[in-house]
Amino acid sequence: MAQTERMSLHENLLGGPPPTHLPDDPEPRELLASGAAPADVAAKYPTSSLAWARLADDAFERGSVVESYAYARTGYHRGLDSLRRSGWKGHGPVPWEHDPNRGFLRALHALARAAQAIGEQEEYERCSQFLKDSSPTAAQTLG
Repeated sequence: MAQTERMSLHENLLGGPPPTHLPDDPEPRELLASGAAPADVAAKYPTSSLAWARLADDAFERGSVVESYAYARTGYHRGLDSLRRSGWKGHGPVPWEHDPNRGFLRALHALARAAQAIGEQEEYERCSQFLKDSSPTAAQTLG
């Protein structure tokens, strides 16, 4: 049997953990895409990191940085819970290319951004590195 036939589709050739793919949760994403208010979506789907990330983005854009930080932290922790339920062991890829991962990655980015804005440099650096380690594509896309 050829070596490529023996490898699983999710095997990481560098020996690290396989990518984590969060389960799809289309309802909050569809509501947000249709123009529903992020606060309404977060109230209906409180485990949706995407809804919390959108709240964080909206708050940051209007200059409410502490509020943005709180929303982002909620989305980040909801995402960590979901990652752990999906087999994530505290490190490894969380690909941006898998759409359901984007809510967590957006919340992580928003948390880093808000932490930097309030002078929480250690938190900013930790979250920025976590984002880069999780998904270099997300780090580049989100800036």
